[in-house]
Amino acid sequence: MEGNGSPVAAPRGLRGQVLLAVKKSQPVTTKVLSAEFGVSANAIRRHLKELEIDGLVSYGRVQRGLGAPTFAYRLTERGEAQFPNRYQDALTELLAHVEELAGRGEVSRIFADRFRAQADQLKAELADQPVEFRLQRLVRLLSDDGYMAEWRTENGALTLAEHNCAIRAVAERYPEICAAEARFLADVLATGVQRREHIATGSNACTYAICVNGAGEPSAGEDG
Repeated sequence: MEGNGSPVAAPRGLRGQVLLAVKKSQPVTTKVLSAEFGVSANAIRRHLKELEIDGLVSYGRVQRGLGAPTFAYRLTERGEAQFPNRYQDALTELLAHVEELAGRGEVSRIFADRFRAQADQLKAELADQPVEFRLQRLVRLLSDDGYMAEWRTENGALTLAEHNCAIRAVAERYPEICAAEARFLADVLATGVQRREHIATGSNACTYAICVNGAGEPSAGEDG
């Protein structure tokens, strides 16, 4: 259900937290959300029903593995629009104009120059700091820009995740921007960086494995 197209106020309280949880884990079941928030499945269903009425989430069958399909929730386009996408339309139009005048290479150069300037500033600020400190600083920067970033460590492995793409339409049209971002992360972290998931190709997040091996030059790469 998409709603009537009129503006919807951003959900607050638990309902807003549920919307965020759907954003991060979609497609996600009522059972999973109930366990995450420690409330009854009926309580979660009430919040999801209101979000569905507002056109922010949709409900449908999801096939997982060889078993019977389950029913799960995901964000609608209107739901995705609740999350930061600063100046996306204007930026897409501007870059298309740049491409028309000077070629696609100029678009790549603009972003490469921007990332290089940011990297130079951060490297000066973070000189001699360990990779975990650098990750914390990057997470603050990326989150301020609307990327809903976080980092975690599991079994000694470091991962950086961006749960929102503030310029998704731009990144889909100019994927070289994503490659430039990976190089930027590797430069600031002074490590290898390998992208494991990609919002532009349908994942819930852009995730990067941080390859701390203490040897060799920083590198950035992509799977697929």
